[in-house]
Amino acid sequence: MASHFKQPDEKPRRTSGGGGAQGSTSPRMGGNPRAHLHTRRGGDESYHAPQGNPHAAGTPRSSAGFVPVMTEPASGQQGENRRRYEPHFVDTDPYDLSGRRSKNPKKRAARVISITLFVVGIGLILAAGGMWIYNQWQYSEQDRINEELATYADVSDDGSTPPQVDWEALKAVNPDVVGWVQIPGTTVNYPVYQGESNDSYLRTNAEGSYSIGGQIFLDYENAKPGMVDSQTIIYGHHLRNGTMFKPVSDMENQEMFDGVSTVWYVTETGTYELEPLLLYHTEATDTNVRKFNFDSVDDFHSYLNDLLSKSVTKRSDASELIEGASKALTLVTCFYDDYEKGRVILVCVPKESEPVDAAAGGTDGAADAAGADAAMDGATDAPAA
Repeated sequence: MASHFKQPDEKPRRTSGGGGAQGSTSPRMGGNPRAHLHTRRGGDESYHAPQGNPHAAGTPRSSAGFVPVMTEPASGQQGENRRRYEPHFVDTDPYDLSGRRSKNPKKRAARVISITLFVVGIGLILAAGGMWIYNQWQYSEQDRINEELATYADVSDDGSTPPQVDWEALKAVNPDVVGWVQIPGTTVNYPVYQGESNDSYLRTNAEGSYSIGGQIFLDYENAKPGMVDSQTIIYGHHLRNGTMFKPVSDMENQEMFDGVSTVWYVTETGTYELEPLLLYHTEATDTNVRKFNFDSVDDFHSYLNDLLSKSVTKRSDASELIEGASKALTLVTCFYDDYEKGRVILVCVPKESEPVDAAAGGTDGAADAAGADAAMDGATDAPAA
């Protein structure tokens, strides 16, 4: 390693004039003793400042290749003063991507907009999450009410016998109960209520609280407890979790329609075993749905035949059944087609025909034909389900 630091031998320099002790660099001649050591150790100064190194000792730094990150104003002001007093000062910091340190109004505006959009996005996500949780809670509350009310009726597994209802217990919960409807093999198994209007149980449950599905209810213009007028109309919501009257809407499929052979409607005074006759679609504003009584049996049959011509699904022997029908039980719910709300109407007729004269006018407090027509003139639309 010593050879790496070995410098070329140099003879001590003497001043001209020979032999003179005056110019000798020898320590014995009174010269600088460090000069000799410096020469021996360091040798030529080029060893400490090799060519091509711009940062070597004694070499001035070059500004070539240096790129400032901020522009300098023409006035030559430096530091914070130029930020404060130069109106056209522009940051060119390539690392300030957010514009946080920038005085450029465009960058600052972009930053404000991005933060605002971020906050709004977070708010929308939280709102959507809250709505979803609230919606799930509403469905769970509806299921709770339905399950509690279902305990007041005993139903057969195969639907061969009518529901056995504890009317006293049901009335203790809500005295507006008038009947019980069941479609064996489906989730339709509910008490039926009648309010002062068709809005009474649209979003109100039997306990008197708001609920997303309300209750199944009898049209307020039908005579209690149902199956008194020529046509008895019962409404129910179409809930997307498959409850309330969702199975009624599903019967727009012919296979589903054919799979239902019995519909039970039970009141305190009577039990009715019916069968589906036809199903059709209509608009929410169709007042023809809400006809309760007719001038004659022939008018009633003509009405049913007109509905049959609009049917989506039906029994193969529907025409023959209409000729023997004296009353009809109609179940109404919503359907959704291309985001347009309409109504699904399922018309059922008793399996055992009643006396023909019962079709005209109705009994036990039912409105007569003239009164029914007058009510229809000012009737509200069929309630949303």
